[in-house]
Amino acid sequence: MMYTNSIEIALPRKRVAQLLADPAHIPMWLRDVVLHEPLSGEHGQLGTTSRVVMQAGQRTMEATETITRREPTDLHEILPSTVVQFDREIVAAGMWNLVRDRLTDADPQKTLWVSESEFRFSNPLMRLMGALMPGIFHKQSQQHMQDFKAFAEQGTDVREARN
Repeated sequence: MMYTNSIEIALPRKRVAQLLADPAHIPMWLRDVVLHEPLSGEHGQLGTTSRVVMQAGQRTMEATETITRREPTDLHEILPSTVVQFDREIVAAGMWNLVRDRLTDADPQKTLWVSESEFRFSNPLMRLMGALMPGIFHKQSQQHMQDFKAFAEQGTDVREARN
């Protein structure tokens, strides 16, 4: 299963890239995240493997995330023509997911974030869910992007909405 989401954020690309890459901000915009801790490497850097735990209601999901691409590596020196690229591989019970994020200038003060997601399912239940309800995955990815936009533009913290 593959799909693409996109969103425009009213901030310069350099600032969006820095916010997106900063692990301290993850709980503020990644809905339902309980834990995002590096197992090896430096958080958010190329090659880093992290343990990710998400909880929605009574359902808990644990996954391993590996950063497979981060360009440029220095987010403080982004040239105007550079496309910022973050790729990560996420593996959980019965599921493999590759996410390719691209940040480009929509104009000097706006960023276009395009995210491509690819899923492969290895157990029958997850395959069935992916086949019958692919829109759930797509909708959840778009919700994460909207949450990040609200955090980046207005400082909205998804944890406050839960309380």
